[in-house]
Amino acid sequence: QVQVLESGGGLVQAGGSLRLSCAASGSIYSISSMGWYRQAPGKERELVARIISGGSTNYEDSVRGRFTISRDNAKNTGYLQMDSLKPEDTAVYYCKVVITGRQYWGQGTQVTVSS
Repeated sequence: QVQVLESGGGLVQAGGSLRLSCAASGSIYSISSMGWYRQAPGKERELVARIISGGSTNYEDSVRGRFTISRDNAKNTGYLQMDSLKPEDTAVYYCKVVITGRQYWGQGTQVTVSS
């Protein structure tokens, strides 16, 4: 069994920064990829950023240059550094971890950006 726990969300003013953390625990052999998704009210969940085991990353167009995804393999923990936040970044942010082809989701953490 694998557990995924996000933390670091909160309320911030536009232009501010937050760093989200995603900690995976349990029966982990090797994490193939770790991704951050977000879902705003009334919208579908969308991929924000993803990092694979080799270190390659990809970003959704609206966050590229403002958000940075990283991971600490030794700690099975990933991070999403979010800078220059905008009100449209307001959403629940979810972490998804892929291990041997299976997907594990966290419960989500709320990010609210005020104008």
